[in-house]
Formats: sequence, C-alpha cells, structure tokens
Amino acid sequence: MKSTIRTKKMVECALLVAIGTVLSLFSVVNMPYGGSITVASMLPVVLISYRHGLSWGLGSGFVYAIVQQLLGLNNLTYFTTWQSVVAVIFLDYIIAFVAVGLGGVFRRTITQQSLSLVCGSVLVCLIRYLCHVVSGATVWAGLSIPTEAALLYSFGYNATYMIPETVVLVLAAYYLGSVLDFRREKPTRLASVNSGCKAADALTAVAGLLTVSALATDVALIFLHLQNADGEFDMTGLAVSEFAGSFWMGVVIVTAVASVAVAALIVARHILLKNADEQNRAET
Repeated sequence: MKSTIRTKKMVECALLVAIGTVLSLFSVVNMPYGGSITVASMLPVVLISYRHGLSWGLGSGFVYAIVQQLLGLNNLTYFTTWQSVVAVIFLDYIIAFVAVGLGGVFRRTITQQSLSLVCGSVLVCLIRYLCHVVSGATVWAGLSIPTEAALLYSFGYNATYMIPETVVLVLAAYYLGSVLDFRREKPTRLASVNSGCKAADALTAVAGLLTVSALATDVALIFLHLQNADGEFDMTGLAVSEFAGSFWMGVVIVTAVASVAVAALIVARHILLKNADEQNRAET
C-alpha cells in the first residue's frame, strides 16, 4: 500500500515538473541580458511542496533546477574559469530553483489555502531573486553587469523580471488556491465556491481565470518597458510618447476588454443562480 502511494506521488511530481518545464519555455517577455517572465512556471513545484511536503517539494525543485540548467547551458559559455561556472550553476540554477520546493512551508501555519500558497510563492520568489542578485553582483559583474555599483545594478536589473514573475505566480497561486482543494488526495473543487449550479460555477471559474490573465498581461507589458536598451532599470520607458503610446493603449485595451467580459460573466452568473433558485422553489 505504501509503495503504491509513493509511486502515485512520484508520477504526480514528474508530471508537474514536466508541466513547469513546458511553462518555462513560453516566456511572455525575455530580457536582453538574461531573465524572463513566464506563465507561472514555478507554480507546479509550489503545488508539489504544498500537497506532499517539503521533502517532495525540494526533491522536485532539484529535478526542476537540473532541467533549467540543461536548458540554459549556453549561459556557461560566457565564462572561462571553472570557479565562475560552478558559481553560476549553483546561484542561478541549483539554489534558485531548489528553493521553489519551499512553496508549501506555510501549509500548517496558515490554514487558508489560497493565502498559504501566496505566502509560499512570495517566499520562493524572494529567495530566487536574492540568488540572482548575488550572482549578478559577483559572477556576472564585468560581463552583462558593470563592475561599478554592481550590487545596486544587479538589484535593479533582476527586479525588472522577478517582480512581474512574482506577481504572475502569486495571482495564479491565489486563483487556483481559491477554487481547488489541494489538501485532498485528488484535488477537488472547494465547497465554498460550489453554488450547486454547474453553469454558474463554470462562469465563476472563467471570470477568475480571465481576471488573472488580464492582470498578468498588464504586468508583463508594463515591466517590459522598465528596462532600457542597456538592460538597466529605467522608468523613462513608461513616459507617454509616440512609441510608448501604443504600449499604454495595449494595457488600456486589455484591461477594458477583460473588465467588460468579467462584468458580463458576473451578470450571467447572477441570472443563472436566480433562475435556478426560482426553479428549486417551484419544484418544492
């Protein structure tokens, strides 16, 4: 029996790591000197940690880190000493991504699932960010990061993609944590969001997903313009100009379309629930 449960966990972890790897390949934004904004690619490993504990989470994080290292092998070609290569491997990959396995650390201390996942997501993103900052201020200094004020520069540069990456991950974690119960052996829909009307529940799920997607898109569009051609953190890219105007127009269009669509879904859900309630009363 124990071997069967262990096998199921291993298969689930393997599938989630594979999903996370695939999500990491679909970058919303790629920064000029390394770093990208993905579609919540760390969330699967966070869920492993939350569902099965830190040992499974850290183990899956290690596998995920190895895969990310293999995908980023070309980054090692910039260095000529073995010390630099080892430092990059450990700081930018092993430690940074193994730490994602800590995403479930708040499960027992924070009872509300969505809040626990959000706090775990923020924690792992902070650890990963600090790893990249240290790496940038030491190993990458003189390459993609100037040697003068390297630490300050590294803080700014890595923030341009880690902040939106964190926001996207937090939004996705909060949404899934609000609709699915990951504490059960098989994730099931939370009773608190189950209205008894499948059509209304489906509209609620679509509205939530649309809201998260729109916010993630806006964050990605905005932070893409917080970096100049030299890869430096620069807020002048947000200034209204002929070029930036089209960028802000995109943000406005995404926000407006999503707002109208979500409002329509909420109205439709209200009508469905009202009709279902009237039908139940007529039957009784």
